[in-house]
Amino acid sequence: MAQAVGSENDEQPYVIQPAGSDADLLSYARETLDIELAEARRMRDRLDGGIVRACRLLLACRGKVVVSGMGKSGHIGKKIAASLASTGTPAFFVHPAEALHGDLGMIGGQDVVVFISYSGRARELDLILPLLAESAIPLVAITGDSGSPLALAAACVLDVGVEREACPMGLAPTSSAVNTLMMGDALAMALMRFRGFNAEQFARSHPGGSLGARLLNWVHHLMRSGERLPMIARQGTVMDAMLELSRTGLGLVAICDERLRVDGVFTDGDLRRWLVKGRTLDEPISDAMSRPGYLLPAQWRAGSALEALHQQHISAAPVVDEEGRLVGAINLHDLHQAGIG
Repeated sequence: MAQAVGSENDEQPYVIQPAGSDADLLSYARETLDIELAEARRMRDRLDGGIVRACRLLLACRGKVVVSGMGKSGHIGKKIAASLASTGTPAFFVHPAEALHGDLGMIGGQDVVVFISYSGRARELDLILPLLAESAIPLVAITGDSGSPLALAAACVLDVGVEREACPMGLAPTSSAVNTLMMGDALAMALMRFRGFNAEQFARSHPGGSLGARLLNWVHHLMRSGERLPMIARQGTVMDAMLELSRTGLGLVAICDERLRVDGVFTDGDLRRWLVKGRTLDEPISDAMSRPGYLLPAQWRAGSALEALHQQHISAAPVVDEEGRLVGAINLHDLHQAGIG
């Protein structure tokens, strides 16, 4: 029995608190997922040549993929367009109502249109379908009704139909919305894999994120060089190394021969351990350095360098070229500042 909260003197209106337990809420949530999962399995089982034809159309597209849909279909369409665009299939979303007020001019003769409408009878289609047909623009329909005007006008149909919505009233698009989203993902992933789209290409469409930073930056982009490079000759002393540590603040010094090949490294930790042993600063650095030390190749990706530093349990390393000559140095702070972490 519903319970009214509040009284006639309260400024706030009454709030009806339905009767029921926490177990009821958990049961309703699980039932929703069970229904949606069952409908998704049914969609998978009936997947056929329609998605192959859709993929072939999009692979052959010399323009862009234009995704469109009203209401919830439009929201999902924006996500599908974004997924396509970021995985190697140039795409954008056009709202059907805006299309009828000028945005149809964004659709060219070399484009392919993907229209999402569960009923296949959105009112905007009455005007859009004849215009697409007149311009011979291929149409992919994502719909739940294979006999609808949208499906009949399309070059291929992706069936997202459901036997039952998870909404107990059968009104809110739930199972059908999940099916539509999943069909969009299936389309985008099939195209991505068929194209051989790789992680570096993906990063190029996500340059502002950590993935882009990891894959698009190389060690030689981020390393310290020139006057910022901590280095002394192998004939130097521990004092020379300590002064270089203080000057550069990197946490290590590379000890090199006359050809700039790295003989070893000397770190802040090495200095502390050296002094704790009672050793002096005027002793040769060759007695105190670690040989050969861990060296990073300049041609490595920055993300690989970060993983290597973590695996070696060190915070910095000299950077060498293909011939083993010192060209720079890098530490964890440099990598984190570049957004790699």
